[in-house]
Amino acid sequence: MVENKDPMETAIDKLKPIISQLGFGSVMGYCSGMAMKKIGKAVAFAVGVGFIAVQTAVSAGYIDVDWGKVKDDSMKKLDTTGDGKVDGEDMKVWWRKVKNLLTNKLPSAGGFSLGFLYGVKHG
Repeated sequence: MVENKDPMETAIDKLKPIISQLGFGSVMGYCSGMAMKKIGKAVAFAVGVGFIAVQTAVSAGYIDVDWGKVKDDSMKKLDTTGDGKVDGEDMKVWWRKVKNLLTNKLPSAGGFSLGFLYGVKHG
């Protein structure tokens, strides 16, 4: 007698070697990546709305903003290497800080980065 498998069972059977390699760290990385993408979108939205509100007040003459100083102060916070520009090296430093925070005392954190990237991409 032939056993009827549904498509999900067939997929699970084909993916058993990969599924067995997925660790707790990978799953937590994926979930963290999805959450980070959603948080990033919310922060970008809030910053955009704030900029629109401030720039509208500037245009109407209610306030004056020294955007050059705002830019310089922002760059100082983001420029972790101190070379005067925000580049890939600064991104690496920020990633290491985030990764160290999120994987601190996490068992089997080896797959965290890959899971995180996958979560950001598909979140």
